[in-house]
Amino acid sequence: MKLEVSSRLEKVYQSEIRNMSIECLNAGGINLAQGVCDLSVPDEVIGGAHNAMLSGINIYTRYEGLEELRTAIAHKILQDHSIPVDPEEEIIVSAGATGAFYCACMALLNPGDEIIVFEPFYGYHINTLKAVGASPVYCSLNPPEWTFRLEDLERLITTHTKGILINTPANPSGKVFSAQEVGLLADFACRHDLFVFTDEIYEHFIYSDEPHIMAASLPGMRERTITISGFSKVFSITGWRIGYCICDKRWSKAIGYFNDLIYVCAPAPLQIGAAKGLIELGPDYYEDIRRSYRMKRDKVCSALSSSGMKPYVPDGAYDILADISSVPGADSKEKAMHILKKTGVACVPGKAFFNNNAGEDLARFCFAKHDDVLDEACERLSGLT
Repeated sequence: MKLEVSSRLEKVYQSEIRNMSIECLNAGGINLAQGVCDLSVPDEVIGGAHNAMLSGINIYTRYEGLEELRTAIAHKILQDHSIPVDPEEEIIVSAGATGAFYCACMALLNPGDEIIVFEPFYGYHINTLKAVGASPVYCSLNPPEWTFRLEDLERLITTHTKGILINTPANPSGKVFSAQEVGLLADFACRHDLFVFTDEIYEHFIYSDEPHIMAASLPGMRERTITISGFSKVFSITGWRIGYCICDKRWSKAIGYFNDLIYVCAPAPLQIGAAKGLIELGPDYYEDIRRSYRMKRDKVCSALSSSGMKPYVPDGAYDILADISSVPGADSKEKAMHILKKTGVACVPGKAFFNNNAGEDLARFCFAKHDDVLDEACERLSGLT
C-alpha cells in the first residue's frame, strides 16, 4: 500500500483569503483580505461567557447545544421573522456557521448530488460541498446589481440536482436578495423539490431599505430550508466558533449526529455568552451596527474610487468587490499582490470567488475594522495612483 493523502484533497483548495492574509503578515501590511472582524465584543457577550466559566459550565453539552442558547435563537427567529421554531427539535448549535453547514451537507447530500450555487461565491461553501462528494453547479450573478435570470437556473436542473444555496446578504458581492427574488427562488425550489441551504450570517449588516427575507418564512419552504447562521460577525467573535442551523425535525437529528461525531459540541461557556448577547442586546445594538458599518463601507468605497478602482457598492455584509482592471498584472492574483506591495493593503484576488475567468479584474476588500485602521488603509490606497 502506498502512503499518500486522500483523494478528497484533489477536490478542495487552500482559501485564497488565507493565502493573502499570510502574504499580508509577511509584508507587515493592513489586512483587508480576511474578515476577521477584530472589533470590540459586547460586554454582555464577554460577561456571559466569563460568568459561565466561573459557574462551572465548562463540560460537554448536548450535541445540539445548550438549552439557553437554543431557546434564545428560537425567540429571535419568532420575534424578527415571525417563524415559530421548536428549540428542542429544530435547532442544532455547531462550531460556527461553517461547522453547521458541513454537518448539514454530511447529513443530507450524497456523492454526485448537484447543488446550484450563485457566482461570485464564498469559497468555503464550494470546498464543503466538494469535501462531501457533492458537485456545485454555477449560476452567474450579473453586476452591477448582481441579478440572476430564472431561465439560467432552469437550464442547470438535472436528475442529480438536490438543492440550491442562497447566501444573503452575500459574501463577497454584498448582494441582498430582494423579497421578489427570494420568492422566485422559493417557487423554483418547490417546483423541483429541492433542499434550500441558506447562509444568513450577515442578516444584520444591511445598508439599503431592502429587508432581510428568510427563505424559510415563505409558503412551502419551511420543510425544505436549512437555515445557517451564527454569531461570529454580529458579536465580533469569529474565533469563538458558535453557529447554528434551523431546519425541520426530519433533518435535525441526522445533522446533530454528524455534529456530535465531528465537533462533539460547541464550546459550552461561549454558547452562554452568545445567548446573553441575544437576550440582553436590544434593537439599538443592531441599528448601531448598520449605521457604523455603512460609514465604514462608504469610507472604503470612496478611497477605492479615488485610487482608480471601481467599487461595486454593497447593500449588505462587510466586503466590497472592486474592479481593479486599472491595476498592473496579468491576473487578479498579480494585481492583488501589486496593490499589497505598492500600498501595504491586502485584498483577495477576484478569481477566488469564480469558477471561470470572470473574476480576474476584481478584488475583495473587507471593511470590518476599527476606524483608525480603515483610515490608515484608505490613506495608503491613495498611493496606488
